Amino acid sequence: MKRLLRMLGGLLALLIILAIAGLSYVKLALPNVGPAPTLTLRADSVQLARGRYLANHVAVCVDCHSTRDWSKLNGPIVAGTEGKGGEKFAREMGFPGNFYSANITPASLGPWSDGEIYRAITTGVSRDGHALFPVMPYRNFGQADPADIHAIIAYVRSLKPIENKAIPAAEPDFPMNFILNTIPAKAQAGHRPDPVNTVEYGRYLITLASCGDCHTPVDDKGQPLPGMTMAGGRTFPLPTGTVRSANLTPTETGIAAYTKEAFITRFKAYANADVAPSALGEDGFNSVMPWAMYAGMTEQDLGAIYDYLRTVKPVPHTVEKFTPKAKLVASR
Repeated sequence: MKRLLRMLGGLLALLIILAIAGLSYVKLALPNVGPAPTLTLRADSVQLARGRYLANHVAVCVDCHSTRDWSKLNGPIVAGTEGKGGEKFAREMGFPGNFYSANITPASLGPWSDGEIYRAITTGVSRDGHALFPVMPYRNFGQADPADIHAIIAYVRSLKPIENKAIPAAEPDFPMNFILNTIPAKAQAGHRPDPVNTVEYGRYLITLASCGDCHTPVDDKGQPLPGMTMAGGRTFPLPTGTVRSANLTPTETGIAAYTKEAFITRFKAYANADVAPSALGEDGFNSVMPWAMYAGMTEQDLGAIYDYLRTVKPVPHTVEKFTPKAKLVASR
């Protein structure tokens, strides 16, 4: 019996040593995506225009890296905060910890090389080597054409510098503080398709816009539910209630009834801030989708997204768009 106990004790000690070694490797040796590439951009007006378009209306970098006014419908950006960072992605919103968007104006990125910014955007590794939480969809950005990422870098370099040194450090919960280091991966750069091929071009735009991240429901670990791609229903807790993403698949509970013209018009309704609605609904309805930013996409690009969505697998899934806070409290 004593011998058996000694063997079990030794086995337990070995398992503890292996666990400590594994955690130490994850914490100290990862992420490992290689050094930042050598990259020096010489931006011209065409590249800057492309970057402005992508950062504001497709990849919507400016959306998360600015201050949004959640007292108004769709949380429009507060003028003068473009790129200053500090937006909170909190536990109460369903995140595994508290995370904050970075300042991406030259006041913060000035010391960064172009290659370091490229690595952060496309792999999720910051200048000092720490892993970024993928609320910034770097796994999608890593599939983009490098020319488009270069354009975005050129554009953020042109933003008005805003000092904002009060942004807290990320506070990932356990075990996310270990898992986080395993998420970054080397970029798998793609090539921007010819817009004439509207389905492939639409697929490219949807990846860059990360539509699937919000419009695909996830499990309690934040992983996409199998077979539910673009089927909607991902929840977003807001102060006034819980909003859920729409079903974007070509089914009766999705966008089957939308013509291309109606789909484009739905976005363009928010193009004019003087006309677009800004007040919350009577029940407190709000949305996390930055409609005003996506409204700036060209009709050609919105049409390509529509053409691609018509090709995805139809998933019948009825989504309750919004549950007011009062109703949520009453149901408990």
